[in-house]
Amino acid sequence: MAFNGTWKVDRSENYDKFMEQMGINVMKRKLAEHDNLKIIIEQNGDNFHIKESSTFRTKDIDFTLGTAFDYSLADGTDVSGTWQIEGDVLKGKFTRKDNNKVLTTTRSLVSGELVQTYNYEDVDAKRIFQKQ
Repeated sequence: MAFNGTWKVDRSENYDKFMEQMGINVMKRKLAEHDNLKIIIEQNGDNFHIKESSTFRTKDIDFTLGTAFDYSLADGTDVSGTWQIEGDVLKGKFTRKDNNKVLTTTRSLVSGELVQTYNYEDVDAKRIFQKQ
């Protein structure tokens, strides 16, 4: 339940390179730098409700830990995967439907910030969120 709350993106590290590796074109990458992403996380046991809102879209996601679900990334890439909790870290493993390559994501709390990491084909990135 430590993840519960409203989180607004504050800064990113290596995010453009990560998106480039994902095959996202330069225009969409430039727009993503200014998406003003806000994530609202509500956890009840193993069940999560996430509301993502940005300059470009609003999306509600419901999932249960360990249960596979489908999701469309903001650029339209479709993935399927699961979230697990390992210690204090929420770990997601997703497979792209177009090429079967794996995207991993983690969410953890570091010094009061929500740090979301990404890895795709050996390229790592971070987005750091402040609690609102």
